[in-house]
Amino acid sequence: MRHKTLILGKGFIGERIREAFDCDISEQKIYSFPDAQRLINKSRPMIIINCIGHTGRNVDDCELDIDKTLMANTFVPIILAEAALRNKIKLVHISSGCIYTFNYKKDKPIPEEKIPDFFDLFYSRTKIYSERALEVLCSKFNILIVRPRIPLDNRPHPKNLLTKLVNYKKVIDMSNSVTYIPDFIRALQHLIKINAKGIYNVVNKGALDYSLLMEIYKKYVPEFEYEVIDFKKLGLVRTNLVLSTRKLERTGFKIRNINEVLEECIKGYLKY
Repeated sequence: MRHKTLILGKGFIGERIREAFDCDISEQKIYSFPDAQRLINKSRPMIIINCIGHTGRNVDDCELDIDKTLMANTFVPIILAEAALRNKIKLVHISSGCIYTFNYKKDKPIPEEKIPDFFDLFYSRTKIYSERALEVLCSKFNILIVRPRIPLDNRPHPKNLLTKLVNYKKVIDMSNSVTYIPDFIRALQHLIKINAKGIYNVVNKGALDYSLLMEIYKKYVPEFEYEVIDFKKLGLVRTNLVLSTRKLERTGFKIRNINEVLEECIKGYLKY
């Protein structure tokens, strides 16, 4: 994919995809259609993977810089979609699963067809704006929207859920859909290979109990201590939910249950 794929955005997800795909990555700022067109003229890609986005240290930072958040999370994807359509390029947009109101039901995971409805966080609103705009183009044009949620990786990084929990030493008493990055990359490669279009939740099956992750970590690091706290007492605006993987599985991709990857994840993490 080296000469066919161009990744935009040199953040956590962008760098991990670049490494796996062995393709070019660009940090060029996109503020307008001419910016996007110049990049396409220079790189001549067949596929653009848009990993540009703003979260800050956490999504709360987005409330402090709404212009930057709106530009990166909403306007840039729409600009890239128009550029991709005019140049007949496939666009893969990395969206987010954090776009639904509280819906913690393991037995009724949320399918892609459900209309996003979590507007309490500005970050989530900007992700919804871009996704809804791109969604109307998916059926006719070559646009793929993938929704990871709460990235968990087998190597340290400030955006990695495991790194956050190890540093916080506090975990909430709530389970969530989580995306194990090595599985996310395999799923992304699969979806591009079959030329998938439309929206796909790309999370691991089931829901992760953070305390279970910490217990397994403690098994390998016995001196580690952590505290479980009541989510409801924190008073934070957050979305807790379980996303469906059925649509992804119907493409022939076998996604692992999140609990199956925890030992692998921690063993790999501790090697770094």
